Amino acid sequence: MEENKSIIDTLFKLGAHFGYAPSRRHPSVARYIFGTKGGTELFDLEQTADSLAAALEVVKGLAGSRKTILFVGGKAESREPLKRAAERLNLPYVASRWIGGTLTNFSEIKKRLNLLSEQTDQREKGELSKFTKHERLLIDRNIVDLERMFGGLKGMTKIPDAMFVIDPGHEKGAIAEAIQLNIPVIALLNTDCDMSGVTYPIPANDSSFHVISYVLDEVAKAYEQNLGTVTNPESLAAQTN
Repeated sequence: MEENKSIIDTLFKLGAHFGYAPSRRHPSVARYIFGTKGGTELFDLEQTADSLAAALEVVKGLAGSRKTILFVGGKAESREPLKRAAERLNLPYVASRWIGGTLTNFSEIKKRLNLLSEQTDQREKGELSKFTKHERLLIDRNIVDLERMFGGLKGMTKIPDAMFVIDPGHEKGAIAEAIQLNIPVIALLNTDCDMSGVTYPIPANDSSFHVISYVLDEVAKAYEQNLGTVTNPESLAAQTN
């Protein structure tokens, strides 16, 4: 009880309760709204704290069975904290524009990741010297382009077991692919987001750098502290199906 109060206090100090104007509210988020002040809807932070706790339990289960979470958040406020959390856990991420088919056409994306790895290795080992200056320039440009589009996915060899999304409204393409592939979605979302494609919502201010950083840090801690601890795979299957 005391711990929950502490989390609510932290969320309040960070401004997690701030939503948008009532005119922007998506109907699916209505039950999480506490009230309105100064033309801005406010989240019920007790529900936010409970939702965060539920999401963290799912993360613990995923970590326990060493399942892969793909982190997605391409808008400006989320890029730095999302990349930091994913790299801390050695998990894949997309902190830029979502490329259509990243998951639904993963076999093709995997070819590009393999090419990125191959060309990067060649450059690091000095093996590009056999090419002409023009060819080396083209390869360097290709490495830069592939790194920009898919760099966060390096090391991802299969479809992820779950997805963590910052602002589903901004990441509609990622959500649509997750739905198509039955990938469970954990998401930090504001009052304007459609929750229908989200399995485990965390209703809060998804436009605040500080809120995003706090939630991602909690997720990262839950994952790393429970890595490889689950002994009952059936409990995880129940969570992610």
